[in-house]
Amino acid sequence: MSRRTVLKAGATLLLSVTVPLRANAAQILAVRVWPADDYTRVTLENDTDLKATHFIVKDPERMVVDIEGLELNPTLKSLVAKIQSNDPYIKQVRVGQNRPNVVRLVFDLKEEVKPQVFTLPPAGNYKHRLIFDLYPVKAVDPIAAMIEKGDWSGDEKVANVAPATPKEQLEQLKPDLKAEPREELKTELKTADAQAQSKTRADQPGKIVRMITIALDPGHGGEDPGASGKNGSHEKDIVLAIAKRLKGKLEEQANIRVMLTRDGDYFVPLGTRVDKARKVQADLFVSIHADAFVQPTARGSSVFVLSEKGATSSAARWLADKENSADTIGGVNVKSHDKQLASVLFDLSTTAQINDSMKLGRSVLGEIGGINRLHKGSVEQAGFAVLKAPDIPSILIETAFISNPEEEAKLLDDAYQNKLADAIVTGIRRYFAKNPPLAKNRLT
Repeated sequence: MSRRTVLKAGATLLLSVTVPLRANAAQILAVRVWPADDYTRVTLENDTDLKATHFIVKDPERMVVDIEGLELNPTLKSLVAKIQSNDPYIKQVRVGQNRPNVVRLVFDLKEEVKPQVFTLPPAGNYKHRLIFDLYPVKAVDPIAAMIEKGDWSGDEKVANVAPATPKEQLEQLKPDLKAEPREELKTELKTADAQAQSKTRADQPGKIVRMITIALDPGHGGEDPGASGKNGSHEKDIVLAIAKRLKGKLEEQANIRVMLTRDGDYFVPLGTRVDKARKVQADLFVSIHADAFVQPTARGSSVFVLSEKGATSSAARWLADKENSADTIGGVNVKSHDKQLASVLFDLSTTAQINDSMKLGRSVLGEIGGINRLHKGSVEQAGFAVLKAPDIPSILIETAFISNPEEEAKLLDDAYQNKLADAIVTGIRRYFAKNPPLAKNRLT
């Protein structure tokens, strides 16, 4: 608001006029882009809360965003160079000062998208964030994606598992798909089942097998780096590398296919990780992490399963709380996030699921103990949100302490990652040898 001050000095009348002062414009501190098949996320980190409006323009597809209280700066201009040519949804972005105190972003799109634009309060090492999540109008089908990325040949060995016919396998898929599987999916499943049955008849007459599906969950990703090591390594990168190694080794086994909850550096909310596993009718869920503690001397590997009655130790409770904060760090749109998901899944969790998870956890922990010191000699329990699938045996593996310089070096070592993956594979095989997966109806 302008003001007028009258000053009298002797016989002279002085008028002092001040013009309206514009508030200091917000400062963009960093820009980040996280492209993935699931969705592309663009993050603007800034020193204050920003107000943005957006709209879609057709022919060609564009998304226009106007951000108020902002002046164009070099950091924001750098967003243009951060769009990669292989981004699934963004062709390019244009940035300009639309009018005083308003910056306009124009995203040229490769296809029609469903945008979510929201802000996040300061969390972890981040200040205020303005988020643009660009989802495809037609969501990625996790089953189709898994089949497309898989490499399962007819020369597989026969697994010692319970029978399931092609019709039963398709029936198991229907509850979560909410629709009849596409023709190409039917063909893929029938072909895989026919190949397995043909091999069975030749080698073990009268025995029929089905594919075993394992969901591997590399923790953190994208905006959420997870724990960090003294030498600058990030948990999200290490666990993704281990998960990819583990996927390759598992798919060398008989009749096993693997779905990764993320196969790149992007953030997946905790509830979505569980949902992905259930949509592909996973027989097991294995979440992979690298622990950290305030004391660099902490060391050892651990395996955790869900607890409905509280954590088995204060350390387990502390770790579960830390891992459950991933959604806050990674950034979830609270308007679209199902706040009841965690509690509903928790209520549905059964003693049978936890008992099966304990069996799996013991088998894996026993094998990991052969290559690394164990932080605790038994499977621990706590309320990890990512382990709350009501119908899938689920474990969380803390591979080692990334905060321990010696163990950080191990985690970055190819040979150690291979040994770790081999140990987990052996533990899973031991579990299935005693607990063959049965054809069963899933909770929906």
